[in-house]
Amino acid sequence: MTNFDFWRHLINAWSFLFFFVIIYDFFSGNSSEEILDLVSVVYIGALAIYVSNKEFERWYNHHRRQHPGEVFVIMWSILLAVLVAAEFIDHNSYHIPSSVISSYIAVLTILAITRKSKQTYQSRNIKK
Repeated sequence: MTNFDFWRHLINAWSFLFFFVIIYDFFSGNSSEEILDLVSVVYIGALAIYVSNKEFERWYNHHRRQHPGEVFVIMWSILLAVLVAAEFIDHNSYHIPSSVISSYIAVLTILAITRKSKQTYQSRNIKK
């Protein structure tokens, strides 16, 4: 297993765990906000390392595989839309934790940066 594979598997595991804790927190009426804070920090840290590694590999022509970040954004968007709808419908018993919102914003930001990096890389390599 390469270093890249390790980080990809790690971020997949943390994504699954984070989504599980978010869903558990929803069904338990915000009983897990402290663990959500912890998991969100580790998740975003691991995601930043994974994406940075992926971009360095791309820029040094070592990364050829496709693992689209859009899939994560779609999963996050669906989850957040469900949570927003649930909060809107029954705003007295559940509120979306700030760590979930800030993590979603971080995921969107990381995707935007990597897409721009990929576009820049592709345009520079076409010119060569």
